Amino acid sequence: MTASTGHVHTKTWHVEIFIGERDGGTHADARLDTGERTLSATGTARQNPHDPGVPEIGDELAVGRALSALADELLQLADEDVDANVTHR
Repeated sequence: MTASTGHVHTKTWHVEIFIGERDGGTHADARLDTGERTLSATGTARQNPHDPGVPEIGDELAVGRALSALADELLQLADEDVDANVTHR
């Protein structure tokens, strides 16, 4: 909230997730568009041949892993931006 106007400044970042089956496993690509840059990460999952087939589990695992990798990438980028732009005393 800004002190002068009382309005909240908001931004919208978009995340797209693409899920597909390839090479016997589930693959997910997560892409974050901040309007200034785009980050992307992938995640995969494989079904144990002895487990019953539940496609949602593969989707959840692959997407969760892609989002986790995307979060790691975003935090690394933030660390680099801090190092490049913040004066350390």
